[in-house]
Amino acid sequence: MSGAGDVGADAARVLARCDEVAALSSRPDGIERVHLTPEHAAVNRLVAGWMAEAGLRTWQDAAGNLCGRLEGPVPGAPALLLGSHLDTVPDAGRYDGVLGVLLAVAAVQRLRETGAALPFALEVVAFTDEEGTRFGTALLGSRALAGTWDPAWWSLTDADGTTLREAASAFGLDPGAVGDAARSPGELVGYLEAHIEQGPLLEDADRALGVVTSIAGARRFSCTVTGEARHAGGTPYDRRRDALCAAAEVVLLVERTARARGVIATVGRLEVSPGAVNVVPGRVELSVDLRAEHDAHRDAVWEELRAGAERLCAARGCGFAAHEHHSADGVACAPALRDAVRRGIAATGDTDPPELFSKAGHDAMALATLTDVAMLFVRCAGGISHAPEESVRADDVAAALDALTAAVLAVAADRATHPAPVR
Repeated sequence: MSGAGDVGADAARVLARCDEVAALSSRPDGIERVHLTPEHAAVNRLVAGWMAEAGLRTWQDAAGNLCGRLEGPVPGAPALLLGSHLDTVPDAGRYDGVLGVLLAVAAVQRLRETGAALPFALEVVAFTDEEGTRFGTALLGSRALAGTWDPAWWSLTDADGTTLREAASAFGLDPGAVGDAARSPGELVGYLEAHIEQGPLLEDADRALGVVTSIAGARRFSCTVTGEARHAGGTPYDRRRDALCAAAEVVLLVERTARARGVIATVGRLEVSPGAVNVVPGRVELSVDLRAEHDAHRDAVWEELRAGAERLCAARGCGFAAHEHHSADGVACAPALRDAVRRGIAATGDTDPPELFSKAGHDAMALATLTDVAMLFVRCAGGISHAPEESVRADDVAAALDALTAAVLAVAADRATHPAPVR
């Protein structure tokens, strides 16, 4: 499909904007942009300007999400929501989340400029804190919009001891008004999110785009292995309660069990105390990220892991404790919206697009409690994400823009035929 202007130029503009966003970082040697920071404020201002150029009315909501709206034929009509997130992990790539936001802005601009007649409004949302980098709990922005905010989150602290409540106030938000960010189901037609795959399946299949069928349910734990710190030279092995040796066995247990049970589990962080070269480690803190297509399977594997970790640690005279700090149920994409994404990709010439289960979490998971959701995946080089090597092809970005635009038109066609809300 073609829009106003050159398709290649549209994709080039999206990629150039990704580069501009990448320059908004808290670190000079890489990309890091986290919740309620000067970089968060700066990226919202930058992208708000592009939303305005596309014809959207913009605002920052009570949770810090950036929103834009192109009114439909009837003022105040329900909106089809498009978007993704603008925050990052530490030392991030430049396309995770950001590409989806900028594709949404470009699609709205194309639809407006071509005079597409839509029976609903269009909104773009750039979520904050999808990653949970600063306060350890992901999807804060999308959960606020979905109306599932937990007041207990205000007590979360960052590495400097700043609470979420303090950070929000310093950012200029009113913690007491966070409920104003919540939408009602009647305000929305559905939610479409374009995102890089963050895996190698599309590249391995030599395909540019894919239809997401479902999103993995995830649980995250902060675990502590407690032993005894003693002099490294003077303590015989049979007297040692080495927390790091016990933790190493736990790390291998996590990998071994996940591979055997067909789930995804990762230990991404280890902190050793006291951390001296001549002291037997007395305490180790480690993270466990556990994901699976089905929540019951994931939960059963966690119980197996927890029991196994307790046994391994006890055998070395150590204790094991786990605290869950994030849980998100798996989400199935809505059939009608998923079919619209499929038809959108078909409009680019790929009439039988691949279907993929997303092992990564996304804002769509939070939105699924509010409205129907669907996702479009874009090929990324080597399947690499959450790293500076993140890369996409310009022709894939052009195809994704075409597909997202066509998917919106497919939703519009369905609404014309079936005017009742999808949900």
